[in-house]
Amino acid sequence: MRGGGAVRGSVVLLSGGMDSATCLALAARRDPPVHALTVHYGQRHARELAAARALARRFEVASHAVVRLPIGPLLGSALTDRTRALPRGRRRTSIPPTYVPARNTLLLALALGVAETRRLRAIYLGVNQVDYSGYPDCRPPFLAAFDRLSRVATRVGVEEGWAPRVRAPLLRLSKAEIVRLGGTLGVPWELTWSCYEGGRRPCGLCDACRLRAKGFDEAGVPDPALSR
Repeated sequence: MRGGGAVRGSVVLLSGGMDSATCLALAARRDPPVHALTVHYGQRHARELAAARALARRFEVASHAVVRLPIGPLLGSALTDRTRALPRGRRRTSIPPTYVPARNTLLLALALGVAETRRLRAIYLGVNQVDYSGYPDCRPPFLAAFDRLSRVATRVGVEEGWAPRVRAPLLRLSKAEIVRLGGTLGVPWELTWSCYEGGRRPCGLCDACRLRAKGFDEAGVPDPALSR
């Protein structure tokens, strides 16, 4: 391998939700030093941005970049367009209106740039089986295709024979399993935010709230975010 220095560490796509928080804790254990990347793409639940900052401080990441993409209104998603109703109890076999076109492609491309620049070997993304049943960019074929892209789209891939790899350690876990795993890693659930709305307290009605509640309930763990 030719190039400039050792390949180590990771970048975590940190949204501020429970899945990305668990990925952050895993990366801190498995692939330090950890750099965090948070992307504001016009999502209506921007409360997650404050959660991401709090989590980055708690885990003392090496760096935390918050990038703003002024494209939200153009994406035609219920997460970026407040005129569209948020779903309540979507069918697991359909792509829900909260799907943001090409979101994970955009986010991973930004993370790939950070990883190549800093010579980081891993990109952590908190997709899981609950997500990939509905979102096409949360499924194994997409993740494998992005890894192939990384090897041909980067200088380190072409000249040095390596490229940052996407790590999706929660891919096949249920929300309850994520809660249990996060508990063993010391994830501060009270700092995370999952609700699609951006109010002072979770709405308790949107899909994200329902999935989170189901996960904590099945894990037999009280959700500290509800008591703040």
